[in-house]
Amino acid sequence: MQSASNSKSSRQLSAGALDALKQFYNERDTREKAFEDLKAQAEVNFSEQQPLSMSAFAEDWNASQFWYDDSTATELARQLLDGANPETQIAVVSAPSVFLQLKNLLSSEDEEKRPKIVLFEFDERFAVFREFMKYDFEHPTRLATDLKGCFDRIICDPPFLSEDCQTKAALTARWLAKSWVSNSSFRMILCTGERMEPLIHRLYGKIGIHTTDFEVKHTKGLSNEFRCYSNFESACWQFQS
Repeated sequence: MQSASNSKSSRQLSAGALDALKQFYNERDTREKAFEDLKAQAEVNFSEQQPLSMSAFAEDWNASQFWYDDSTATELARQLLDGANPETQIAVVSAPSVFLQLKNLLSSEDEEKRPKIVLFEFDERFAVFREFMKYDFEHPTRLATDLKGCFDRIICDPPFLSEDCQTKAALTARWLAKSWVSNSSFRMILCTGERMEPLIHRLYGKIGIHTTDFEVKHTKGLSNEFRCYSNFESACWQFQS
């Protein structure tokens, strides 16, 4: 026979589980509403009165989705925009949080004065943006042929810390890049795990890639050590010796 104390513990556990379930559904409903609002905003080409937020896009850890925090995403976006003009073309590969901050930073600019931005992303929720292009790293160059060799600046965050994924993402970057030699005006930013460092230096050696001292932070933290690699120094980061 169950004791009174055991019965009380059971009731307390059930109440706690119920509260957790309610919180889960409330958070889900909030995200769904935010996403529906975002889609509605897209129909009027995204009102410049309301900054875009990644809160409408829940992370899917099974798809290795880990969003940067706002300060990281904004700083990376600023480096991509530094010195850019309407002729500049920027590719954002698997880094949607940076894409949203690019949109926010450019929202006050007249459209004809903005650089061209394309988001290459697997998650079709981001198709609410007209700059979205479906991208699967398993098919690194299965993209519109008119985009080959068009981009002056690229940021890439390969979704998985595997040699296969990193190598295929590098093939995509090389295919998109306007130039693939060191000391050119082409800018490359790559954010990925520290343990990928030797491979990154091999894959991007021709464009002068280095490990930088910029700290990449994620909204919910990350157990893996992350690094920012780049082929240029800036006011935000320096090459590590």
